Amino acid sequence: MAYAPPPGAPQYGPGPGGMGHVPPPTSMVSKVELTISCQGLRDLDITSKSDPICVVYTINNGRLVEVGRTERIDDCLNPKFQKQVVMDYHFEEVQKIVFQVFDIDDNSNDVRRADFLGKCECTLGQVVSSANYKKPLDLNGMNAGTISVQAQEQGGMQQTVFLKLRGNKLDKKDFFGKSDPFLEFHRELIDGSYALAHRTEVIKNTLNPSWRNMKINTRRLANNNPDTTIKVECYDWNSSGSHDLIGAFYTTLAELEQARQGKTWVLVHPKKKEKRGYKHSGEVVVEMIEMKREYTFLDYIQGGCELNFVVGVDFTGSNGDPRDPSSLHFIGGNRPNQYMEALMAVGNVVQDYDADQLYPAFGFGASLPPTWQVSHQFSLNGNPHNPECQGIQGILAAYQQCIHSVRLYGPTNASPIIGSVARMARDALAEGVASKYYILLMLTDGILTDMDQTIHTIIEASELPISIIIVGVGDADFSDMERLDADDKLLSLGSRKAKRDIVQFVPFRDFKNVPPSRLASSVLDEVPMQVSTYYNSKQLPPIHPPPE
Repeated sequence: MAYAPPPGAPQYGPGPGGMGHVPPPTSMVSKVELTISCQGLRDLDITSKSDPICVVYTINNGRLVEVGRTERIDDCLNPKFQKQVVMDYHFEEVQKIVFQVFDIDDNSNDVRRADFLGKCECTLGQVVSSANYKKPLDLNGMNAGTISVQAQEQGGMQQTVFLKLRGNKLDKKDFFGKSDPFLEFHRELIDGSYALAHRTEVIKNTLNPSWRNMKINTRRLANNNPDTTIKVECYDWNSSGSHDLIGAFYTTLAELEQARQGKTWVLVHPKKKEKRGYKHSGEVVVEMIEMKREYTFLDYIQGGCELNFVVGVDFTGSNGDPRDPSSLHFIGGNRPNQYMEALMAVGNVVQDYDADQLYPAFGFGASLPPTWQVSHQFSLNGNPHNPECQGIQGILAAYQQCIHSVRLYGPTNASPIIGSVARMARDALAEGVASKYYILLMLTDGILTDMDQTIHTIIEASELPISIIIVGVGDADFSDMERLDADDKLLSLGSRKAKRDIVQFVPFRDFKNVPPSRLASSVLDEVPMQVSTYYNSKQLPPIHPPPE
């Protein structure tokens, strides 16, 4: 039977920490190609038209850092630049970029000596979420034409390897038994070292294991390069954490694409291969292999899918009187409170992916006027028929008004809001297209009173287009909340089990003294993979698929 190892494993390869849970790798960087054109530029040359070039910068600690530039086009006020600018794209970050257009009249390409034609500031998220991003160029407060930018992901559609392997006549490593084998897949990096891409479960006490079906993204396995070396190591698991190498083999994506059932690799131990009479340390045999092309997160975003952002805020009495500076809901001083900081950190990223920027925002755990009955789901804006707020600033304004018009009470019940957003996601799924994916941000100061009901609701929601981010505010003991963040194993309650992991939980205190972007990166880095794997598993293509 399969054995679930204890906690404490390192992320890269076996070591003294044991073999247990490996945190999922952070989201892989996508590269996007920006194609730029301008319309209606100012003509600053006397005897001819302007000779434009576009330079692209990122804003890093308030400084402009050039990431690329187009070619110069002579005598043109409506240039369509051929040279693309390539940028790293991180969904979980607010990547501020600046486009500056110059008129260069010599061959130096030195923009310091050029005439300035205009600029445009935006975020990379705004560009990639639009089929054709257009914005006026600003020249000292005047409209100086228009810039158009199209983003295309390098590599486009990705592949996934579906693989089932078995071992045959592996070396015996245990004195009182056989071996407890598991496999590790590593991709070669440009410096010749290897990074862990996938690890199987451990099969106890056998020399002929059959591992469970694997699903490995080719970007993670080999960075989508058919010739990248993939090292597969077979280890004998030991409770001490010092695992014994049985042997290894090497392959590539190109070889895997040609592999069929019965394909066999021999395991070779590097310290034994020079010994006389040594052949190998066993075999690894393909029982099933299939490579499927799958759509990426950006394929769905650029194909018409919007990320619908929803917020739930804890108004229970344990937060403290909002008029008291020690309250978690106190508004004053020289910085926003933790609720506001978490909302802005996450919301400022997600807002680029929702066209109308209307966000439902709810509170829970307060008693409401005029009857002062306790409510576990109420609109922050006071409108019971329409909880939507305009933009992140609209949510903040509604929150600041609400905190002074309700009474903090309790208990801390999260399931009503989660269930309500799940119904929105179910309605979206019923449309039969990949059009709306929901991101629910829940902000709470303590352990949930309705934990079992919340788990049940999350399990039901795991079949829907939704991801849930829970941020623990304050200094409470949040250890029970870790149950909801099912990185170790899928969330379950009785005989019911979640279809996938949709919850990310973090305590705000871990990010109290770092820039807000660190919190956003931590809670959002799994979202792109959750979106793409969900729709691919449902066999729902983007509304407007990319060309083959």
